[in-house]
Amino acid sequence: MKRLVILGGGESGVGTALLAKAKGYQVFVSDKGEIKKQYKDVLLNNEIEFEDKQHTESKILNADIIMKSPGIPDKVALVKQIRKVGIKVVSEIEFASYYTDATLIGITGSNGKTTTATLIHHLLKQVLDVGLAGNIGDSFAKQILEKNHENYVLEISSFQLDDIIDFKPKIAILTNITPDHLDRYDYKFENYIASKFRIVENQTAEDYFIYDADDEVILDWLKSNSIKSKALPFSLTNVVDEGAYLDNNKIIITIDNNQIIMPTENIALEGKHNIKNAMAASTVAHLLRIRKQTIRESLENFQGVEHRLEHVLKINKVQYINDSKATNVNATYFALESMDAPTVWIVGGVDKGNNYNELFPFINEKVKAIICLGVDNAKLFEAFGNMVDVIIETQYMSEAVKIAYKVSEAGDNVLLSPACASFDLFENYEDRGRQFKNAVRNL
Repeated sequence: MKRLVILGGGESGVGTALLAKAKGYQVFVSDKGEIKKQYKDVLLNNEIEFEDKQHTESKILNADIIMKSPGIPDKVALVKQIRKVGIKVVSEIEFASYYTDATLIGITGSNGKTTTATLIHHLLKQVLDVGLAGNIGDSFAKQILEKNHENYVLEISSFQLDDIIDFKPKIAILTNITPDHLDRYDYKFENYIASKFRIVENQTAEDYFIYDADDEVILDWLKSNSIKSKALPFSLTNVVDEGAYLDNNKIIITIDNNQIIMPTENIALEGKHNIKNAMAASTVAHLLRIRKQTIRESLENFQGVEHRLEHVLKINKVQYINDSKATNVNATYFALESMDAPTVWIVGGVDKGNNYNELFPFINEKVKAIICLGVDNAKLFEAFGNMVDVIIETQYMSEAVKIAYKVSEAGDNVLLSPACASFDLFENYEDRGRQFKNAVRNL
């Protein structure tokens, strides 16, 4: 009986444990932190051995295969030891993919992953049997065990791609690449880029690669590296022979001389970046033979994802917008770009080595006040202090929203788009977004 050790007792870890047990592995789950009650109960009910608040090396280093949670970096001493003794280390998407023959659609990128994955799922589920997994919802492994869909849309982070070996999506999508998580990649942008491109490394000529042809980083990489899959670029600025482009507010998609045209005026999501997300999603739907009418209707009735430019409430003619999912500068760039009214901007958190220069034009043009919400706001004051009349700092979401209420006027937007990680004052970006929405509702 093969022994599988799982490091991390969260969603992906527990899902993998259930699948592995069903496939005849001897399973042990080890988490250095505390495993949440909901996951402990699942492990207990399924008689899966586990430990938390520690890693017992003797119970880990005797594994045949190790599934490592994407949150655990390679530089941790235990992981170094595992690599040294030569035990095979995989991510959940790698392990789970051994047990399905489904068509896999994998989406990665620095921004737009969740919206694009959710939108693709929304387009396909009208017609096909399809699951949504990866960085989102129930774990991929658990869905294979319980639902065994014929198709899966997988949102995949660079950390998950770091531990693949044979994983191969039929359709791979790369939304964009901007510097993010560089602390995990020795502060080398090229390491992070290489990690993102692992999504295509096992693809063959029978597979497809959909990517943003307006992204310089992606284009540079493709110039000096070859891929085997069929390339289907999308672009807002250039005409492409195969793939998708924009012409007079219409998306034109061509695959193997088969063309469809989609008007953009009624797309539910606003902003240029969402036209790109719609292009990527429509290309997938077109590849999988979804009818044009179904694609169009789905784009028009898609509600978007929570914490991503989510309109919360209008109070005294001021629109409050929750973009808590903007955990890097590039995501906030898209948010500010789509603002069409004077904006009170709530920003801050754990800075991942941010460079705020690309935001300066929007600050001058659209932002009337800045509220800094973080433990250390010095860098924000340094970047923006001279650019706006009002810049205030606070450590409490409720106070940030009250200040925003005071400094905004009819016709303004109040935008929470932090450009930073949330771990200094909140559990995660969802917690930050929910606190914002609660504070707005309590005004």
